[in-house]
Amino acid sequence: MLDKQEKNVEKSEATSSEEITNPLSTAAETPKEEVDENTEAVNEIENSVAENSEKNDSNEDQTTVVDYSKFTLEEMVAALQKTLKTNPVQAIKSQVEAIKSAFNQKFGALLAEKKAAFLADGGNSIDFQFSSPIKLEYNSLLGDYKKKRDAYYKSLEKELNQNLEKRVQVIESLKDLIEEADSKTMYKNFKELQDTWKTIGPVPKSYYNDTWKIYHHHVERFYDLLHLSNDFRDLDFKYNLEEKLKIIAKAEALTNEADINYASKELQELHRAWKEDIGPVAKEMREEIWHKFSVATKNIHDKRHEYFKQMRSKHQEIIDKKVAVVALINAYDTSNNKTHNDWQKSINDIEKLRKQYFDAGKLPYAKSEEVWQKFKAATKKFNSAKNTFYKNEKSGQQENLNKKLALIALAESLKDSDDWEMATNAMKKVQSDWKKIGHVPRKFSDEVWTQFKAACNHYFDRYHQQKNAASKEDLLTVAAKKQFLEDLKETTSSTKETILKAISDWRALGRLPRNARHLEGKFNKQIDKMLSNLSLDKTEVAMLKFTNVVDGYVADNDVRKLDSEQLFVRKKIDEIVREIQQLENNLGFFSNAKDDNPLVVNVKNRVNEFKDDLAIWKQKLGYLKKLDY
Repeated sequence: MLDKQEKNVEKSEATSSEEITNPLSTAAETPKEEVDENTEAVNEIENSVAENSEKNDSNEDQTTVVDYSKFTLEEMVAALQKTLKTNPVQAIKSQVEAIKSAFNQKFGALLAEKKAAFLADGGNSIDFQFSSPIKLEYNSLLGDYKKKRDAYYKSLEKELNQNLEKRVQVIESLKDLIEEADSKTMYKNFKELQDTWKTIGPVPKSYYNDTWKIYHHHVERFYDLLHLSNDFRDLDFKYNLEEKLKIIAKAEALTNEADINYASKELQELHRAWKEDIGPVAKEMREEIWHKFSVATKNIHDKRHEYFKQMRSKHQEIIDKKVAVVALINAYDTSNNKTHNDWQKSINDIEKLRKQYFDAGKLPYAKSEEVWQKFKAATKKFNSAKNTFYKNEKSGQQENLNKKLALIALAESLKDSDDWEMATNAMKKVQSDWKKIGHVPRKFSDEVWTQFKAACNHYFDRYHQQKNAASKEDLLTVAAKKQFLEDLKETTSSTKETILKAISDWRALGRLPRNARHLEGKFNKQIDKMLSNLSLDKTEVAMLKFTNVVDGYVADNDVRKLDSEQLFVRKKIDEIVREIQQLENNLGFFSNAKDDNPLVVNVKNRVNEFKDDLAIWKQKLGYLKKLDY
């Protein structure tokens, strides 16, 4: 490896009869202030060249990064799998990092959603677990990538160190060549050493500039000491001067390049070629051409610094906007939220703030991470308060479940009673108490309702059976209503008024016995058919059909069916409310989607349809509540 003496060119060659020329120096007559400015720019570029010296692979991370924020988890895993399969491992860092960032953000949102649902169902945070096959596949692919990447860079490190040893050996051979100074073979051997140097691959970046400076110093010593083959030396000097002037012209042309990043990369390549591919020029020209190259370098360097200064200013504006949004989320007060509707309003407010955060603009990862962590902490604070509310809400639903189970047990004890007066009053009170109890956990809702309905139906079926004995009057009523129904079917045209009159006339014919109640159903179907042919709005038709059926129950004094109808209407209202809540929650996951997104439009349309249906069912419930039965 290089010893400390060789890292300081002037000290290592202090005994040389020739003056050691510092390759980074400028013309003696150049003002000190300009020298410092040019040197700073050159040093920065050459440090970049050293930084990139290890990347001697044309496949080194040149892939185009895709925006994965709109991908599903499955699509991201498929993209990661394809990226690993079709590209060298050293060429995909940016792509893999982009997939990692998008996947972690989307999976984190899914995990938060699952945890919120778990807590809402009464679970404890410490017991929450969530396993996803797609996450397992993602982890496996990422593990494969890391193994291949580590193996590649371990191999690269070994190769770089071997190349360093080769370059040190060339330098030692060059020093020996100068010391021996055999005029017959020295030029030929020197050319062979130059060719060998050019064929050696990259070295560790920490040694790149030192090895080049030492090598370049000894090359200049060789040419300065060469006195037997001046023709060869002069030809080399002339060729090298022409090549370096071409590089200077290219560097000067790059000052007009609009793409700053492209200009900087090209300038790095010019510096590499200046060092690696082209030898020295005549001693009297060295300072002059280096000064020209340094000036061109500084011009591009200054433009680059100004560009990034503007970018930093723009990034700071975005950061300020995002921090302001985070402050609003942190300050958001949820202490007065007492109901589900209160929390739905708060959720919508926070979603609007989330949208402001993302609309503020994108930042590089290094600048975005801190503010992103603050944003996540702020939203986590809100979500914790929301989850606590719904967890307590679930606790209240458990109490409601216990109350309904007690009523089911009471109804079961009464359903076979023959004390009709006592049992009927008791069953009516059970039904009334049931209506006053709120929601139960969703997973038990259908089960307890089915049990309760079965017990009530069993009792009231027995009750009505013993009451409904057919009589002569009942038979006359049946015959009259059959004829009325046949005549009604023959009607070719009708209006709202004629339909209402038909309903009134049907009721006036009397009450049907239980064994002929099927005629009531046929009549209702005929009325529904006639109403459907009228030019009435949806709500009016629905209410006319409903009131026709319910009024029939009232006319028959069928308390069981009226109660059953009211329970059914309440259940429908509950179902629709839950559907609306679920769809509105789903909309929260499309906060970054545009309003004209087909999926968002579809969900909003469904919400509006459910709200229209909810209005009708609430109107039906209001009608039932006004009845006196």
